[in-house]
Amino acid sequence: MKRRKGAVRRATVHDVAAAAGVSRGTVSRVINGGYVSGAARAAIEAAIAEVGYVPNTAARNLVMQRSQAVAFLVLEPPSLILEDPNIGAIMLGANAVLSSADYQLVNLVVDSARDTERITKYLSGGFVDGAVIVSARANDPITRVVTDLALPATFVGHPADLKQGIPFIGIDNVGSARAITERLAATGRKRIGMIAAAVDRDSGADRLTGFRQALGRRFKPNLVAHVPFYDYASGMEGMRQLLQREPRLDGVFAASDAVAAGALQVLRELGRSVPGDVGVVGFDDSPWAQRTDPALSTVHQPAKEIGAQAADLVLRQLGGKTPEPGGILLPTPIVWRASA
Repeated sequence: MKRRKGAVRRATVHDVAAAAGVSRGTVSRVINGGYVSGAARAAIEAAIAEVGYVPNTAARNLVMQRSQAVAFLVLEPPSLILEDPNIGAIMLGANAVLSSADYQLVNLVVDSARDTERITKYLSGGFVDGAVIVSARANDPITRVVTDLALPATFVGHPADLKQGIPFIGIDNVGSARAITERLAATGRKRIGMIAAAVDRDSGADRLTGFRQALGRRFKPNLVAHVPFYDYASGMEGMRQLLQREPRLDGVFAASDAVAAGALQVLRELGRSVPGDVGVVGFDDSPWAQRTDPALSTVHQPAKEIGAQAADLVLRQLGGKTPEPGGILLPTPIVWRASA
């Protein structure tokens, strides 16, 4: 077949081998990460630059049965993903690690049964080599799919039904919530409530547990407002509920900074001063915490580092390493500002 006039032929492994004076097999070992002598590697790398060879990644991945892609699955409504800076920070941390290893991050959003069915087929089809999974609940179908496929994966957080041997990374939500509630109480607050978000996830349930532990006998169930999401609108809704139940409320632990920001807006509308009338604390140390007025006392969650370590755990599994039993919990210092 004649080449079209003006067409540029793509350099091949044969061209590299001829330019370097080595066999095709030696060139293939260099391209695929195998061992060759230092002299041979230097010659092949120089030849690659000389002939302008670009590896056919698609063909190589087909042979190796690898996609060079890792899924980033978020089991939240799209609106929350856009509003929650923690999810974005986790994603950026994961992407940085995967990019340095020449893996592509593929974002997948699961918000319905139809999404679950579609993504189950996608994961089963070999389009990704592994997954980082954020916000899984107990008995989530995606957890079962990942387990059944034996897909190299890391969970951010720890759903109650997560099988032993599947790694997870997160924070001590119980201890962190307990610590910041104790510090809020130490400021002299007597009637402390909580806006408890997302208690169907381990993070939300654990933060409520920590709040309850901190108050002990002073805990009052009616001073817990349950809201569905870690978002601003839920914070407004929860704050209104608490003030209806206890108008003399003088302290609030919000389950996230976005929730706390919504609570502050309601207090402002009602003429309640913060921290004068009501002390407010949040959780995450996200950008929300410094946008509020006053700036928010909160728990620092190392979201970007969580994403980075989650991706690293997936890569370790892809490299044939068995994850150590148990999960990884990162430290969460309290950041005390002007809101309490």
